[in-house]
Amino acid sequence: MTREALKDVILEIIAGIDEDADASTLEPDKPLRDQLDLDSMDFLDIVMELRKRYKLQIPEADYPQLATLESCVNYLEPRLANV
Repeated sequence: MTREALKDVILEIIAGIDEDADASTLEPDKPLRDQLDLDSMDFLDIVMELRKRYKLQIPEADYPQLATLESCVNYLEPRLANV
């Protein structure tokens, strides 16, 4: 899966959780929770959707690596290379 495709998937998941999210204003290196006013349950919903869609195991210790759009892509890219 390409980096661009990963970004699209993440943004699609976010849009499903927060209908008011404006992906066009997202800065890739700033925390998603701050930019989108996501609470901890919203963030957990994003992680759970990634786990469900791609059968990924994402340990809780790795959650900080999913803080920004860029870090999400960096974390997921090697794990979804064959998808």
